[in-house]
Amino acid sequence: MKKLKRYQYEQYAILCHLAYPDDFDHTQYGFLPEGREEIIDRWGRPIIRILWGESKEVVLVFKGSQNIWDWLLNLACFPKKIESQPKPYHVHWGYHYLIHQKSIRRNYAFHQCHPDLSDSQKLDIFQASHLTSYRNQSNYNEIIKQIQAVIKPLIESGKHISLTGHSSGGAMAVLSADYLHQHYPNAIKRVVTFGQPATGFWSFKKHYPLHQQTYRICCDLDIVTFLPAIPFMHWHVGQMLWLHNGKIYQNIPTIIRLSRSIISWIMRPFSYHFMQKYIRNKDFFDKH
Repeated sequence: MKKLKRYQYEQYAILCHLAYPDDFDHTQYGFLPEGREEIIDRWGRPIIRILWGESKEVVLVFKGSQNIWDWLLNLACFPKKIESQPKPYHVHWGYHYLIHQKSIRRNYAFHQCHPDLSDSQKLDIFQASHLTSYRNQSNYNEIIKQIQAVIKPLIESGKHISLTGHSSGGAMAVLSADYLHQHYPNAIKRVVTFGQPATGFWSFKKHYPLHQQTYRICCDLDIVTFLPAIPFMHWHVGQMLWLHNGKIYQNIPTIIRLSRSIISWIMRPFSYHFMQKYIRNKDFFDKH
């Protein structure tokens, strides 16, 4: 299994953090001015950003839960059956719904060039402009279909796809990667998630084809990474990297991670008495 390099981890972490503001300057991170498409949720906010530059990598950034509706979907953890060969498999119903709900795709460069137009006016001009072949398609479709419409010509041009997301956005990234792999088997480069809940049942874990390219980052006692809290029903996929007490642990069993986290949490008030805490703060005296 390939290792996730530090600069790759930092890149995806920054992009996940920047998924939450309504806007940011993507060109500061090496992407082309025109290398940005956005998929908008029902409240008019970007839920997925698709970014690319001169390199061979296209990055899909999935935003996590933001409102009560998003959080309720996290609780919809009953199985959704996916027909597949040789056997069907089952995934989390709520996260499956998130990537199959109807949405709108917005070309970011076009949107920025016409700030004074209404959304309907932008849509009329947008559809008549013939900017690229995929932008001439229907602007209202399932999220996963919107993603396909954007990445297909990019894949055909020789680019590979990386997916990243935080919280439920990480679950969306995993399910999207599984779906896209079925249509573009060699196009997925890697999947990197942060604070991600489990996305499927045991049948999905056995079916998932991207274990070697998937990295699930967990931090200390992040309770969301233990959800849904139904033992032996929902399962994670890929390689788990646990950030705890300044170290990185790989694929540590869930019960050990949970017990160490609880013990660390209980002992935290006492840990501030340890001498290394005082040594760490020695720079304070150099300034006075």
